[in-house]
Amino acid sequence: MAMPDGLEGLRLDAALARLFGVSRTSAVGMIEAGDVLVDGRVPIKSERVSSGAWLEVTLPAPATPATDPEPVDGLRVIYADTDIVVVDKPVGVAAHPSPGWTGPTVVQGVAAMGHLLSTSGAAERQGVVHRLDAGTTGVMVLAKSERAYAVLKDAFRERRIGKGYHALVQGHPDPTSGTIDAPIDRHPTSDWRFAVVSSGRPSVTHYTTLEAFRAATLLDIRLETGRTHQIRVHMAALRHPCVGDLTYGADPTLAQRLGLQRQWLHARRLAFSHPADGRPVDFESPYPADLAAALDRARS
Repeated sequence: MAMPDGLEGLRLDAALARLFGVSRTSAVGMIEAGDVLVDGRVPIKSERVSSGAWLEVTLPAPATPATDPEPVDGLRVIYADTDIVVVDKPVGVAAHPSPGWTGPTVVQGVAAMGHLLSTSGAAERQGVVHRLDAGTTGVMVLAKSERAYAVLKDAFRERRIGKGYHALVQGHPDPTSGTIDAPIDRHPTSDWRFAVVSSGRPSVTHYTTLEAFRAATLLDIRLETGRTHQIRVHMAALRHPCVGDLTYGADPTLAQRLGLQRQWLHARRLAFSHPADGRPVDFESPYPADLAAALDRARS
């Protein structure tokens, strides 16, 4: 097929994601597996596409759920009905399957508990309307009905979801409360990181200080947008990375002193209108043991 005019100038992986309705990670996997040819040659994922270029793609087979999905340790259901299931996600669990990830997923865990998710969305993330990093804990909602999937996807896109996080960051942000409005895109030299980039997607983070300690500050954070690694990128850009977030420049000595093996970042609260009848619902997640222990050490 010929590359459509509307994709002119996009990175190849982004163009494939839009064209075939797959995740960008899946698109990268297809390119790296040799399943994509552009004008008869093997391309690289970062090259820019030209309208009219001849595209040959072998799409992966649709994902089929395991007959007996394995339970996920530590995954807890906060609430469930015929439309949604709300979970408290533990550390080390991805939202959904993706190329290169061999660990447990939320999708797998709720299936093991007997919850059937919506079939809408890309094959590997059906029912998933938003995501948390594998290293981030907290509250997450998934759609069980097709109606719930459509309503919640629109609500996230239109910023009608209340997303509250707590983060322990290095140092003391000045001012103590504020808004970070800085566009985010993939890091120009590291595909596995993101960064504030002038040509990136609009990204807005609001923060308020809850407690200040000698070497760190506990923040309440509200997101208007939901970019990958948004809080981690924005706080690092302020030179106040999340404690323990070595990927984004955190001090390993402080992380060791507080006993942290990952970033101190927790999805504390999720509030939205129920997709079935519009009633307001609000869910909270307590701090997991490792973050609570690190916070106690910071206080002492």
